[in-house]
Amino acid sequence: MNARPGAHDRPTRTSPLRVVHVSKVKGIAGSEGHLLRLLPGLAARGLDVRMIELVEPGAGDGGFAAALGSQGVPVEQLVIRRHVDPRVPVALARRFRELHPDIVHTHLVHADLYGLRAARRASVPCAISSRHNTDLFRRRLACRILTRRTAAHADVVVAISHAVARFVTDVEGIDRRRVTTVHYGLDPQPDDRDARRAWRERFGIAPGAPLVGMVGRLVPQKGVDVLLEAFPMVAAAVPGARLVVAGDGAQRGALEAQTSRLGLNGAVAFTGWIERAQPFMSACDVVAVPSRYEGFGLVALEAMAARRPIVATSVDALPEIVEQGSTGLLVPPADASALAAALATTLSAPDRGAAMGEAGYARLLAHFTVDRMVEATMGVYRTVSGH
Repeated sequence: MNARPGAHDRPTRTSPLRVVHVSKVKGIAGSEGHLLRLLPGLAARGLDVRMIELVEPGAGDGGFAAALGSQGVPVEQLVIRRHVDPRVPVALARRFRELHPDIVHTHLVHADLYGLRAARRASVPCAISSRHNTDLFRRRLACRILTRRTAAHADVVVAISHAVARFVTDVEGIDRRRVTTVHYGLDPQPDDRDARRAWRERFGIAPGAPLVGMVGRLVPQKGVDVLLEAFPMVAAAVPGARLVVAGDGAQRGALEAQTSRLGLNGAVAFTGWIERAQPFMSACDVVAVPSRYEGFGLVALEAMAARRPIVATSVDALPEIVEQGSTGLLVPPADASALAAALATTLSAPDRGAAMGEAGYARLLAHFTVDRMVEATMGVYRTVSGH
């Protein structure tokens, strides 16, 4: 790859490769969890990895900087005061000139908009953009035009799934030769034998009661309202079935009101935000992923790590993760009846559900480990940098 203009003026450094990641952070969700696994893995392989997080004034980052810093990755914060903040690219370019990175790697729309341009302005040799979702706003004409122009500053666009790669090429119009796919990775944690009992005791759920779990942000994308609409049908088909929803978000009040309207207050519980999903999932008999769209679906990997069967919608990347009939069941999005039927079928056949959970665990180890994700990312870095 040809170096960018001005790259010859940079100081010579034989090793290690220095990579600066940039992302706007408001809390720890899918992309942030990905970075918490990816960056320490890259550092462990000898790269000089650093993080610049864009944060809103006084908003905090949900402990992201502390979590990443505790793993030995340097983190800096840069305040972004509004969606359009002309100070940000100037400050980023200045910092890039001081850090002399070999690669700038951006994540999410704000970092793409400001970080890629700043990398070009600072004559950073290589720039990479990661796409983490197929957000609806990205389909708007103005956003597609802006995204295409911004992506021109990236040498490679990394999609976290083949579905996102198709979106990037088909919707955003980016040349498919500049797009590559690197799936998220997750390593299972040791089994917590007390977790199933503790979580069930917390909500007064008997050890043998059929339990559906859902983990995610309480926003329209995640389809929790469809899951609630489906649950009276599940409860009718599987007596004693319970649902626990783990997560928080702007829709929580509306979802709790929907629960009351459906007469589900005794059958449904909301936990709020939880720090670790896998121990919670160990208490469940099936994990529901009712998303309307999903760039990847890290929660599906977490269910596989917990050896739990999955009932998910057949949208975007989820069919890349969940094998129909083997590791779980796939249903159409926003179809409460189909979702209810799949959940009831899985709860009514616990031996089959356990087999699907074991198959999911094996699939995780074969295709979706952190090591595979880190090595694939290293391959991208080698290709664009020539190192």
